[in-house]
Amino acid sequence: MYDFLKTLITEAAAMSLEYRRKLAGITINRKHAKDFVTEADVAVEQFLVERIQKQYPDHAIFGEESGAYAGGDWRWIIDPIDGTGSFMHGQPFYSISIGVEYRGQLMLGAVSHPAIGELFMAEKGRGATCNGRPIRVSSCEKMIDAMLATGFACVRDNRERNSLQHLNRLLPRIRDIRRTGSAAMDMCYVACGRYDGYWELNLKPYDIAAGTLIVREAGGIVSDFSGDTAGLPSEIIAATPTLYPLLREALNA
Repeated sequence: MYDFLKTLITEAAAMSLEYRRKLAGITINRKHAKDFVTEADVAVEQFLVERIQKQYPDHAIFGEESGAYAGGDWRWIIDPIDGTGSFMHGQPFYSISIGVEYRGQLMLGAVSHPAIGELFMAEKGRGATCNGRPIRVSSCEKMIDAMLATGFACVRDNRERNSLQHLNRLLPRIRDIRRTGSAAMDMCYVACGRYDGYWELNLKPYDIAAGTLIVREAGGIVSDFSGDTAGLPSEIIAATPTLYPLLREALNA
């Protein structure tokens, strides 16, 4: 299944790059006032669903654009273009994310950054890689040394509880902050040490399924704000083991 996943996401990445090359001519629709879906999102997800159903007809699938497909104990969780805003503006900060669960436990994860040429993968109990090379979270131990990342899905959806409140509190206490607009990319960057921690609110399972396994297999901790590591929560913290309790404390202050 690992090899199939690798081939599948590589082919999907190539497909997204074809759409990126003809970006000016593709169809873009609004989901909500600040949320868009492009022709590429729909086409990539359709490709992934069809390939998975052909290879594993008894597996369940949950995709951002097409929703849930019933199946057995295995479930594929798909975000065909994570970071649609970046994609439609011609920026490279978007991902394709695929997580695979067995009876609710994450077993495989793959995140491709097509425009950058990176593929992050993880298998439960066997570590995480970037382009085939093992990766580990950073050794950051102090907030003042931390490069953090976040996103603003919560602000886009006009949620009263949002990352701006945390940003104002955290920014004076850390080295700096970054934002790509792709939760999957941000989590991969924690996994390989480019970021030391990440938090975000108002996420969906397809945003974080693959990234969660990749961070954990790279030695990091992923939980909700209360510290619960079960499931795929809408509020998430991902960080190095030493930084994690400090970040969690700061977010809950």
